[in-house]
Amino acid sequence: MRIDRFTAAACAALLAQAGIAQADTVNVFNWSDYITDEVLERFTEETGITVNYDVFDSNDTLEARLLAGSSGFDVVVPTATFLERQIAAGVYQPLDRDLLPNLENMDADLMAAAASHDPDNAHAVIYMWGTTGIGYNIDMVAERLGEDFDVATWDMIFDPEIAAQLQDCGITWLDSPTDMFPAAFAWMGLDPQSTDAADFEAATEMMLEARSTVRYFHNSQYISDLANGEICVAVGWSGDVLQAADRAEQADRGVNVWYAIPGEGAMQWFDMMAIPEDAPNPENAHAFINFIMEPEITAMITNYVWFPNANAASWEFVDEEIFTDPAIFPTEEVSETLFTGVTYDSRTDRTVTRLWTQVRTGQ
Repeated sequence: MRIDRFTAAACAALLAQAGIAQADTVNVFNWSDYITDEVLERFTEETGITVNYDVFDSNDTLEARLLAGSSGFDVVVPTATFLERQIAAGVYQPLDRDLLPNLENMDADLMAAAASHDPDNAHAVIYMWGTTGIGYNIDMVAERLGEDFDVATWDMIFDPEIAAQLQDCGITWLDSPTDMFPAAFAWMGLDPQSTDAADFEAATEMMLEARSTVRYFHNSQYISDLANGEICVAVGWSGDVLQAADRAEQADRGVNVWYAIPGEGAMQWFDMMAIPEDAPNPENAHAFINFIMEPEITAMITNYVWFPNANAASWEFVDEEIFTDPAIFPTEEVSETLFTGVTYDSRTDRTVTRLWTQVRTGQ
């Protein structure tokens, strides 16, 4: 017992020292390829707070860290559907609006849409938003399907006959059932927000028919593979695909990539900045979130990652080619075809997990 008491006392002392050491730090856990280093450097220059920045590429990875407790993170960026159930689990602390004066910069309509997952926007602020659609290699797809083929369709992913014509150049799917099932529902003419077990079973059967055309399932690898011409079609998040397009253009190797929002309907999602309940540096977390909401800072991120933002005051600083591109900031007409995700209850979540494993493994 003496050893146990000594060990506990030593650990407590080390943790106290660590707390002191972290007084001028903020620990951020965000999606990969989702910020420019210049933003982090400017935050430190202006506040004196050092950013410890780590990345993930799956909401499930983030959720596991948060639900385990004592994650050590001050700011995390879950997608709104995951945020909703994490709020219910007591994962996040309410925001102190007095420490976030830049909230006045945010677009009221987009924040209201996000509030469907976080009533009164009490726990989180939109970081970026976007759509889930199709990234494609313009030349490879035209060579196989013809230049007149309308790429704005889930047919390229789910129609076995069409997907088979693209299989040789590489099709990839997101390893994200909360994106893939709603996309499948939209293509099948079902309610994209369905939680009916029968709909999930039907979508699984449909996706298994197209499964043989899929090269791999991943949430970030497709960015570099599209840019390098290693694949020709990817289900992906809008900004990631457009980053791939930019990389391809910069490399100047004759690879032409672009993004399409399927006409059958596509998911509109929100990635949210939130502060865990046990964040070690909550004041620094508020300072970081408020800094991100500075108009020029938000625009700097959008100009780098090519994701639309919800900061209305920033839009005048967004590059014109980005702000006026309907693939990034959808037109009103396209916006009418978008749908938001839903948060699954525990029973539906178990069903989705089980069926998605079947889709991924092909069994």
